[in-house]
Amino acid sequence: MIRINHQRGQTIIELLLAMGFSLVFFPALFTMFYVSREGKAQQIERTTAVPLLIEAQEALRNIREAGWTQIASYNNNVVYHPSLTGTQWSLAAGAESVGRFTRSVEFSQVLRDQNGAIVPSGGTADPSTRKATVTVSWQTPLPTSVTAVVYLTRHTNLVVTDTTEAQFLLGDTTAHTKVIALAGGEVVLGSTGGFGDWCQPSLTIATVDLPKSGVANAIGAIQGKLAAGTGENASGVSFASVLVTNPDFPINPTATVSGTFDGYKTNDVFTESDHAYLATDTNIKEVEIISLAGTDSNGKYSEAGYFNAPGNGNAEGVVTSGTVGYMVGGTKLYSFDLSSKTGSRPILDPDGVTLPATGKKLVVVGTRAFITTNSTTAQLVIVDISNPSDLRIIDQIGLPALGGTSIYVNASGSRAYITTEQSASQREFFIINTESASLQYKQVLGSYDTNGMNPNGVIVVSGPRAIVVGKGAEEYQVIDVTNESANPLPRCGGIQIDTGANGIDTVLEPNGRAYSYVITGDATSELKIIEGGPGANGRDYFLSGTFDSQIFDATNIATGSTEAAFNRISASIVTPSSQTSVNLQFAAADPVGGSCTNAAFVFVGPDGTSNTSYTSSDGTTISGVLPFSNDGVGYENPARCFRYRARFVTPDATLTPIVNDVSISLSP
Repeated sequence: MIRINHQRGQTIIELLLAMGFSLVFFPALFTMFYVSREGKAQQIERTTAVPLLIEAQEALRNIREAGWTQIASYNNNVVYHPSLTGTQWSLAAGAESVGRFTRSVEFSQVLRDQNGAIVPSGGTADPSTRKATVTVSWQTPLPTSVTAVVYLTRHTNLVVTDTTEAQFLLGDTTAHTKVIALAGGEVVLGSTGGFGDWCQPSLTIATVDLPKSGVANAIGAIQGKLAAGTGENASGVSFASVLVTNPDFPINPTATVSGTFDGYKTNDVFTESDHAYLATDTNIKEVEIISLAGTDSNGKYSEAGYFNAPGNGNAEGVVTSGTVGYMVGGTKLYSFDLSSKTGSRPILDPDGVTLPATGKKLVVVGTRAFITTNSTTAQLVIVDISNPSDLRIIDQIGLPALGGTSIYVNASGSRAYITTEQSASQREFFIINTESASLQYKQVLGSYDTNGMNPNGVIVVSGPRAIVVGKGAEEYQVIDVTNESANPLPRCGGIQIDTGANGIDTVLEPNGRAYSYVITGDATSELKIIEGGPGANGRDYFLSGTFDSQIFDATNIATGSTEAAFNRISASIVTPSSQTSVNLQFAAADPVGGSCTNAAFVFVGPDGTSNTSYTSSDGTTISGVLPFSNDGVGYENPARCFRYRARFVTPDATLTPIVNDVSISLSP
């Protein structure tokens, strides 16, 4: 009995254990069977949904192949679905039900960075690319969806380019710009005046016989007035002031001596409106200061003051800047005080600057003095004069030539034009980049052989043209320095002055007439006046100007198109110095009355506003992505009508930036 009862108890325990295991195992087993069954159903749904997804993608490509206009018409962030009519797909509004599935298409804009790469944010909208997201979803056995992203682009990318003279001439140059044909077609700053042609000088339009019989070799000119001095011998007046009339074209100017000053041999002269400064060979008054306030009854000016440089020597050059005077004599450069012009003027830097050789000509621009010397290894010396009491040499530049003679420096200080002594085997005229003291700027940009003439004077006029004067061969030579790197620089004109030319200066008068004043060895007419200007093909430069291109019509560029998306703008430019610049803006608009002629153009930059422009980082190229706008007001992209605007800036009337070509890429 006992054993029988024990077996029954064991059986009950085993039964209870089996029931517990069943309660745990069978629900899991049933769930596994259920999930397996439902997962298989999901897979079947997914397999059915994918072809619907692919079909929608192919529908989008089919729509794109029919033309970009329809793709461009669909709005961003609006739901569409594919719709088939015959063999051509289109998109209809809203999502669609395909059996137990829902299918939709939604567009969004594509952003690109400056390198053209697609970015999720922060870029510029690309009007020639659209992002379409296709979605197919279902609800049973579980809510699920599959998606695909399609990028649709315009297949055609056309480029419109202005590069020839004929193309640029279709634009608007009325705002101080001009089209030239330097190398096929370019746009530059326009003419500021002048009625002659620097490259076709006539011997003279007026002459002046300076008093006495001395040979004049010093000249300085300002509007309506010039000064001349005798330095080659003591037979002439030390200084003669000449008044020049400035009648309107075609009446020639006249020149008369208004007063003189005597007692010194003059090597250089510098004039202001009320004072003149003579560099003399008198040891106790190397610089003589003359008051031009009036003359005595004999037509003589009087001394106002003077500067006595240390030691015994002659002054070769003199210049003033503000209340400071600068004198070069022998191998020294000195500065002196001009806060007053009377009496003995005190020296500011007693030590001055010691030059590597005898200084010949002195020019001051900004905080630098430029001095030519007769050294064959350092023809140009540049001195920092920012502190007139502590002058310091900052640069010495050697040229493949003999000793330096004369120099002209442009208004920005970025170019020095130097002449050297005549050499049978070397050139005598050089353009030097003096924009910076950095080694990369110490370079000769261009040079010219004066062909036997021994230069002693140089000036640069608008155009730009350099005029070199001297003795022997052709004494007055005009050089085209538009292309600074030309080797050699081309001669564009000249004249013979058999008595020799000893100096030159030029003036652009307020009425637009331009003259060069030449001091010669002609004892009966030492001063000769030659009229200059841009000529028929010349170039004078305003300090700023604007060029608007011709108006382009997209329907004339791509047959069958009604508008185009504008992708990029680019240009090839030339900037002679870092201070000259060109920037671009772009305008696109809808036609007015079916024509682009009266379209309302709004010029914009990279941000889509008129506050910005496309600029150059290297001075040679401009490139950028054109912004997209489709609000129906002002600037539009895509649009049918378009043009560009170029703005030019220069601080120096002898330098102009140049636009060689402008290109715009567009997709109909």
